[in-house]
This record gives sequence, C-alpha cells and structure tokens, in this order.
Amino acid sequence: MVKDEHLVVRAGSTAHGPYALDIDPERAGWGYSSLRVLTLDAGGSHLLSAGESEWIVLPLNGGCTVLVDGEIFELRGRNGVFDGVSDFVYVPRDAHAQIASGAGGRFALAGAKCERRLPARYGPAPEVPVEQRGSGTCAREVHNFAAADAFACDRLIAVEVLTPGGNWSSYPLHKHDERREGADPESELEEIYYYEFERGGLGYQRVSPSREGGADLVAEVATGDAVLIPDGWHGPSIAPPGRTMYYLNVMAGPGAERAWQISFHPDHTTEGYR
Repeated sequence: MVKDEHLVVRAGSTAHGPYALDIDPERAGWGYSSLRVLTLDAGGSHLLSAGESEWIVLPLNGGCTVLVDGEIFELRGRNGVFDGVSDFVYVPRDAHAQIASGAGGRFALAGAKCERRLPARYGPAPEVPVEQRGSGTCAREVHNFAAADAFACDRLIAVEVLTPGGNWSSYPLHKHDERREGADPESELEEIYYYEFERGGLGYQRVSPSREGGADLVAEVATGDAVLIPDGWHGPSIAPPGRTMYYLNVMAGPGAERAWQISFHPDHTTEGYR
C-alpha cells in the first residue's frame, strides 16, 4: 500500500444512526462534495436537512417516497445496483426532505455545497442516459443520471459505473484537479468513489500523484468502502474476475461552470479505452 491510506473510508467506519456511510466536506478535508448511505427498515423514515448543500436521493436497493417543498415524489427504485438504472429525486439547498420507505432499503444521498437554490425535481429512470464507454477489457457501462450535461444542478455531478469482472475502469489515468481553460481545458473537482461488488469480492483503486506531495494510493476495496480523491491521476479501478464492480462517483468543485473536463496522463494511450 502507498502512503495515503487516510483517503480510504472503510465500510462502517463513519456509520452512525441510520447512516452506513457519512462523508461530508469536513470529514474529507475539502470544500464541496458529500456522500451518505441511508439505511431504512420497513416502514422507516428519515428527515434530511439539506443545509448549504444540494442533494440527490438515489435508491441503491428498494424504493421510497420523498416529501420536499410540499411535493411528494414516488421512487420505484430497484432491487440492487446491478439491476439497471434507478429513478431519483433532487433536493435543493435549505430544504427539509422526509424520506420514507414501506419495504425498507438503502439510499445514496449525493451532495454538494452550492449557492443557487434550484427547484425540487424527479428524475425518471427511462430518461437516464446510459453510455457504453471503452472497449475490450476496458469496457464499462456508465449511468449519467446527474452528469453535467444530463440533469441540472448548481455544482453536483454524479454518475454510476458498472465494470464487468476482470475489466479495468477509470482508465486511462485521468485527473481533474486544476482549473485550466483554452484548447485543453480541465475542471477542478473533488471526487468520491463508493463501491459495491456482485456476490462480494474485492477490487483495487489506484491514485497517482499529479504534483509534488499529491495523493498517492493503492487500495483494496470491498462493498461499502469509499475512496476520496482530492487530486491526482486516478485509475485504474480494477474489478475481480467473474464479479461485476459498481461504483458511484460524486463530484463538485469551485468552478463557475459546472463541467466535467479531464486531462489524460501523457504516458498512457487513450485509443479505444476512454
């Protein structure tokens, strides 16, 4: 293992109350990105106080209702993250949202500190853009439910990725840790990876320094683990043979434009693998 083990948030290490995972900017040591995993028993409910952040309620397994700003949104959800896309709800900053589930389930709350208060909205599953990215042993499926060009938020960007067993994902190595404009633009974005594995199993995540003293990590990850990426070249994310790897990416940053603009590592080919 390389030096920055503090960037790995192990399953259960931040659990409290109904949250199996709770990462906020203070815990991560940065300014914007948050992720919580909410567990509700059958008939359970939870009040989410948005505060200075915007949030997306995304079912990982199970369905729920979300009451926010006087509207009730019904989320059908899904049986699990390997069963296709899910519908979701956007919760604006300064709102109070009541999340309730008749049958129980687990729900990702992806958040970002923001300035604008956008309206609460429902995101239907059939409208989620599904992208087949890469080829060969770098092929993976991306659910762009809250990508910058797919769903309006102030700062939050969030996508899901399914990587077949044995494949490399998050490849070629890429970064988004500085603001750069012009012919080769780059965004400054903090990022969280949250992992689940089909039928258990283990995967691996690499983060390489992009600057002196930058993030440097090789981590073995399992279901419920998360990795914080404040900077650096990230990738590959490696799936175990025969078992699909899922990860949820949550990103946000200080840029005036909400955009996912990345740079590829110059020593790694991009042909056919993006």
